[in-house]
Amino acid sequence: MARAQTAARMQDALQELFGDRRPTRWVTRERPKIDRIACPWAIRRFIDADAVILYVPTSEVLNIAKREGAAAFDIPGAPITHQGELCSFDTLIQRFGLEKNKALATVARIVRGADTNRHKIAPEAAGLHAISLGLSKLHTDDHAMLAQGMIVYDALYAWAGGARDEVHDWRPQ
Repeated sequence: MARAQTAARMQDALQELFGDRRPTRWVTRERPKIDRIACPWAIRRFIDADAVILYVPTSEVLNIAKREGAAAFDIPGAPITHQGELCSFDTLIQRFGLEKNKALATVARIVRGADTNRHKIAPEAAGLHAISLGLSKLHTDDHAMLAQGMIVYDALYAWAGGARDEVHDWRPQ
């Protein structure tokens, strides 16, 4: 029953944002960091595997969203953006009814801590922050950065879903 409710909520959100247009199109600010990699990861993994992600100059996000029939995210005035203490990733998860996925909820805490510079929310937030900044230094192409970020978030989600209790404490004599 819960799965059916999640699917229905997801379809309602997709219909509200895109009507019958598929694949979905999403637009945000160029030079992505934490939220602007995490959101496309969640979109492609849980909402629309064929989603098109556009990275554009900040001043053009809302106009391009309108012109392209895209959903803007991680910018004030967008349907998916920061709300109070929550970051855009949290808003996306809630909007599409994915908050009951425990591994995804764990990733969301880490993303929120990293994206809002509140690393105490989750001990892994500082590491995600560092990895995100490192990816930004390694890649000048936003889509190349997204491709690498997808691997990072896949790994983080796998850890959150089944490897959290594994300890690595090898100490040679």
